[in-house]
Amino acid sequence: MADELKRRVVHSSGAGLVALYLLASYFDLGLTWPRFQALMVVLAAGAIGLEVLRLKVGLEWWIYEKLTREYEQNQFAGYGYYMVSMTVAVLVFPEPLALAGMLMLAIGDPLSGLVSDNTLRRVKHPKTLATMFVTSTLLALPFFLERPHVAVAAAIGATIADGIKVQIGDFIVDDNLTIPLYAGVLGYLALEFVPL
Repeated sequence: MADELKRRVVHSSGAGLVALYLLASYFDLGLTWPRFQALMVVLAAGAIGLEVLRLKVGLEWWIYEKLTREYEQNQFAGYGYYMVSMTVAVLVFPEPLALAGMLMLAIGDPLSGLVSDNTLRRVKHPKTLATMFVTSTLLALPFFLERPHVAVAAAIGATIADGIKVQIGDFIVDDNLTIPLYAGVLGYLALEFVPL
C-alpha cells in the first residue's frame, strides 16, 4: 500500500510540468510553447532511454522496484507511456487542450484510482467513472471558461480512456498512454465542430 501511495504521488507530480509552463508564461521567463514542446520531447526520450536500459541492458535501480508494478517488471512501464502521451499531446493538440489533458492524467487518474475497487473489469465502477469525469472537467474548465462544452468533451475522453480497458491480443493498453490523447481528440472535435 505504501508503494502504491508513492506511485500516486509521483504520478501527480506531472502536474508540476503544467505549473512550470504556466508560471514561466505568466512571469515571461522565456519558456515559450515551442520550447516547452522541446522540453517534453527530451523528457520522453529520457524515459524511453531508461526503459531500454532497464529492459535490454538490465539496469536495476531501487526506484524501479518502488515505482513500477509487478506486471511491469518485464515490459515497458507506465511512466514511459505517461511521458510519451503527454509529449504527443503537447505536439499535436492546441496548448489549452494539451495542458488540460496533462492535468487529467497527472491528477484525475490517481484520484480515480483512489476510489477504485481495484478489481479487474472491462468497465470501471460508476463511482470511479464519476470521479474521473468530475475531476477532469474541473481541471479543464479554467482553460475553457468561454467554451465549457470543450472541457466537458475532453473530460468524457479522459473518462473513457481511464474507465474502459482496451485489450489488443494479450496486450492491455495502458491508460497512461490514452488519457491525454482521448481527451485531446474529443476536446478538439468539440472545439472545432460544436457551435456555442
